Amino acid sequence: MPTVPLPDDLRDALTEALRATPPSHASAQVERLIENYRGTTPTAAPILRDAADAAAYAAYRMPATYAAVRSALDALREQAGEWIPATHLDLGGGTGAATWAVAEAWADGPGKHTSTVLDWSQAALDLGRRLAADAESAAVRAAEWTRAPLGGTPRLPAAELTTVSYVIGELTPADRAALLDGAVAATSGALVVVEPGTPDGYARIIEARGRLIAVGLTVLAPCPHDAACPVTGTDWCHFAARVPRTSLHRQIKGGTLAYEDEKFSYVAAVRPDAVPATPAANRVVRHPQIRKGQVLLDLCTPDQTLTRTTITKRHGPLYRQARDIQWGDPFSGGAPSGSDQSQP
Repeated sequence: MPTVPLPDDLRDALTEALRATPPSHASAQVERLIENYRGTTPTAAPILRDAADAAAYAAYRMPATYAAVRSALDALREQAGEWIPATHLDLGGGTGAATWAVAEAWADGPGKHTSTVLDWSQAALDLGRRLAADAESAAVRAAEWTRAPLGGTPRLPAAELTTVSYVIGELTPADRAALLDGAVAATSGALVVVEPGTPDGYARIIEARGRLIAVGLTVLAPCPHDAACPVTGTDWCHFAARVPRTSLHRQIKGGTLAYEDEKFSYVAAVRPDAVPATPAANRVVRHPQIRKGQVLLDLCTPDQTLTRTTITKRHGPLYRQARDIQWGDPFSGGAPSGSDQSQP
């Protein structure tokens, strides 16, 4: 799976922000937040209620959230070609992980974009502003941090790109629908929704995907089509990014490994008149299985099926492409003539 490290300036800003907080105290805050986030009842108020909550959340979740959103944005950019957003709305953005991810995703593009982070937790916004103060990216430094309720029917600022990451699970079904509808109305280009890579997170993504398609948006990633998702039964569609851990990150999480694997589900959809792009030919939806002289790929295909394709050395360049491909990548080669195909 791809490794997605934090930008150096964000990593340093997080370390500095937590310098005054003993890891043991932050760990205690994290445990409480985990219980809240894993609860089954949507909240009617922000989970991050004060500076200690915000700091604990940033230490515990910001690296993984950044990695997941950055991975989803990379998939969007790969299909969107030359399109570059001039305005970005980080909806429910908290401490701004998606704002950093957008800045990095288009760091090599011409011109500048502006970001607005909208959240209902003032503590999260305050910390996000502090983290962004010395960012290398001018867009991150100049981001606007706006407090607004996420429930009901919030009035959202217009943007060419809107990201909604790890937030709709905190809302009631009615508020979730209202927020997504508001995001669609505010977005003139592309909308990216990211949720945890769990069965429940995937179910919320499927619900969001259906709403986006129903109002005329085109799904660019991860799906290679706008039809019903072929993943059924007890399975669910998700992807993963490897997140390097700093020593402070390991202390707060009580972990020993130098990395963690963040699993996430997402959908990236666009207004076809504003972003003239096409979905991927196929998407790799499982870890590729590399064996002697062959690679087994599980693909979601444009004909709305899940297909296992075996590519061997005799397929030449296609085999070399398959050897280097990762879970979640698009695969332009499709199922070559003479390959073995079956339902996974």
